[in-house]
Amino acid sequence: MTTVTAGTPEEGSRPRLVLGVSGGIAAYKACELLRRFTESGHDVTVVPTAAALRFVGADTWAALSGKPVSAEVWHDVHQVPHVRIGQSADLVVVAPATADLLAKAAHGLADDLLTNTLLTARCPVVFAPAMHTEMWEHAATIANVATLRQRGAVVIEPAEGRLTGDDSGKGRLPDPLEIFEICTQILARGVDRLDQRWADLAGRSVVVSAGGTREYLDPVRFLGNRSSGLQGYALARTAVARGAEVTLVAANVSLPDPAGVKVVRVETTSELRDAVVSAAAGADAVVMAAAPADFRPVSASDTKLKKADDGSAPTIELSQNPDILKEIAHDRLREGQVVVGFAAETGDDTGTVLELGRAKLARKGCDLLVVNDVSGGAVFGAPDNQAVILGADGAVIDVPLGSKAALAHAIWDQVLARMP
Repeated sequence: MTTVTAGTPEEGSRPRLVLGVSGGIAAYKACELLRRFTESGHDVTVVPTAAALRFVGADTWAALSGKPVSAEVWHDVHQVPHVRIGQSADLVVVAPATADLLAKAAHGLADDLLTNTLLTARCPVVFAPAMHTEMWEHAATIANVATLRQRGAVVIEPAEGRLTGDDSGKGRLPDPLEIFEICTQILARGVDRLDQRWADLAGRSVVVSAGGTREYLDPVRFLGNRSSGLQGYALARTAVARGAEVTLVAANVSLPDPAGVKVVRVETTSELRDAVVSAAAGADAVVMAAAPADFRPVSASDTKLKKADDGSAPTIELSQNPDILKEIAHDRLREGQVVVGFAAETGDDTGTVLELGRAKLARKGCDLLVVNDVSGGAVFGAPDNQAVILGADGAVIDVPLGSKAALAHAIWDQVLARMP
């Protein structure tokens, strides 16, 4: 059995971040992102462009970061800031990243302090784009984003919503909290500064399901389960942090959408099945972290079921729902596709948790099965998780108690090892 241990920063170390800010109206939102970084103990150097300073002044950035701020390569020339800032960074994040900034970064232009910093950085680089929909969808921007991703940069897909003026659509800066989560995930992996493994899922398309399905008995009651969707959302966020294109099929989850993720919302097992099968057609990996209801009522009442005066209960006939994991595993929609399932077990007189997990792995035909011991309600809704990852090839990976993000990274490590 292999045991996974999470890497942690050295005691007393402060990750050194560069927050690049380019000239878009969303620059004011970067103030919240900066606050999250500083309050969580990061050492942040803000490098705005000249255009960004027309939206938020240097004094604001200096007050929030506790450091002097300049957009000029000629400031403190003797310290060679255009080289030193990028060389010493553990991570560079540009938020917002305008179409102009993305174009300069893709073509290696260096006409100000931020673009010089991007050229000298040998650490993970994250871009959080913000622009009008037409600019994001323009062929030039598409090509520039593709170039940056091929080089190992993480370019977060922008959110959809209200833009400037009366416009709305795709191009909105992702929520600062979500950008913060992605950046901290990259830093938490502790990758070598000269090794671009932080984007090891770049160019890969993955599908993740999350939450628990509902099968309605009447307009107000349903059969369901306790799945919160936290583990599935952690899988989606960590996949984005590693450069993947992510589709998240969310069943009855009340969590904010992860940045850079296409979210498909469903309620029932049938809807979950249709959405997963559709998305899986172009995916390199499918991770079924959702908890589908095993059964559904043969028929649902159009009106609320009433209590009987004599105290009797209605008889509800159930039928079995489709086995989504088994279908996806046996009918691979793409050559080399890796399929991962989850098993929430308690153990009983038929076997231990691991014995039941191994039986399920063989029965479903997936490549990996993440086995959770949920005795006493463990795991559901909790921020932490522990599991054993079983492989169809006989691998047994023990992931000790830690954050659900740590387990997600362990799962992606195993998925990546099995990708062609």
